[in-house]
Amino acid sequence: MQQDPDFTEIVTLICKEDTRFDRKAYDFVRLGLDHTVKELKKRDAARAEKSRHVSGPELLQGLRAYALDQYGPLSKTVLDSWGVQRCRDFGDIVFNLIEYNVFSKTENDRREDFADIYSFDEAFVKPFQPTRRVRRSGPPAAEAFGAA
Repeated sequence: MQQDPDFTEIVTLICKEDTRFDRKAYDFVRLGLDHTVKELKKRDAARAEKSRHVSGPELLQGLRAYALDQYGPLSKTVLDSWGVQRCRDFGDIVFNLIEYNVFSKTENDRREDFADIYSFDEAFVKPFQPTRRVRRSGPPAAEAFGAA
């Protein structure tokens, strides 16, 4: 995938100032925003909105879906490797990009919009854990087949 050279340069500057997150996390958030916008356009097609602002919680849900789509059961591991371990981290990345005029915000957007919308275990681990089957009451399986 070809990256925008300006974006690459800006992320390099951001990563020098804020070393918490790998540059791949910034690429992921940018691509995840594109994914989220496309999904919202599909959903909102009935309203015929040309474009609209994506809220923090909407972006978080879109990033969750995008991560699961791209990395499946490894989503949490990949995000951890980039230093992203909770929703607030996505917010910090978004606001770093806002400070460099890569993303825009409305007067209502706040870092707190990204606070604890979901836990990473619930969002990225739980969907891949086996579900427990409920045992039916009755005789043990061996007795049911006549083996005693």
